[in-house]
Amino acid sequence: MKPVPHTTSLRRAPVQRRSAERLTRILDACADLLDEVGYDALSTRAVAVRAGVPIGSVYRFFGNKRAMADALAQRNLERYTERVTERLKEAGDGEGWRAAVDAVLDEYIAMKRTAPGFSLVDFGNQIPVGSGHAEPNHRVADRLTDLLSGYLSREPDEDLRRTFLIAVETADSLVHLAFRVAPEGDEKVIEETRALLRAYLARVLD
Repeated sequence: MKPVPHTTSLRRAPVQRRSAERLTRILDACADLLDEVGYDALSTRAVAVRAGVPIGSVYRFFGNKRAMADALAQRNLERYTERVTERLKEAGDGEGWRAAVDAVLDEYIAMKRTAPGFSLVDFGNQIPVGSGHAEPNHRVADRLTDLLSGYLSREPDEDLRRTFLIAVETADSLVHLAFRVAPEGDEKVIEETRALLRAYLARVLD
C-alpha cells in the first residue's frame, strides 16, 4: 500500500506575499460561502466578490469551483496536521498512543464544529455531496501514519498504514453519523467512536 502523493488543484502557486494573501482571502471566502449557500449555489464570481478581488484573480489560481473546494480541503488537512502536532507536543512522549488517538479524534471534531466550510468539504471526500471518493482518506491516513509513527516509535510500514487507514475510514463514517444525529455532534456517538478506535488499535499498538 503506497502513500497517496500530495496533489494540488492550484493553476499556479503564489510566489509573492501579496499573492499568497489574496489566495488566503479567496479560500476564506469559499469556505464562508459553502456554509451559507452550499456547494451547488457556490460560484467563482460570488467568491471573488466576497474576497474583494477581481474575478481574474480567482481564475489565476483555479479553473473552477471544484478546484477551489479541493484546495480548501488540502488547506484543511494542513491545518489539521498542525493542530494534531501541537496537541502531541503538549501531551509529551510519556502519554502513550491513547493520548495520540484522542488528539487525532478531538481535533477532527473541533474542526467539524468550528472551521468554515468543513462540514461540506472536510479533507475532500464530500464534494459533490455524498460522493465516495477514497483518495482523501488515504491521504489523511498516510499523513497520520507519518506523524504518529515517530511519536509511537514505530516504523511507518505497510501494516501500520493499513491499520491507520482502517481507523480513519471507521472514524470518518462514525463522526459523520454523530453530526447527522446532532448539529454539534452527538457526544454518545463520539465516545463510542473513541472506544471503538482504542479497542481496534490496542491489537496493534499495545
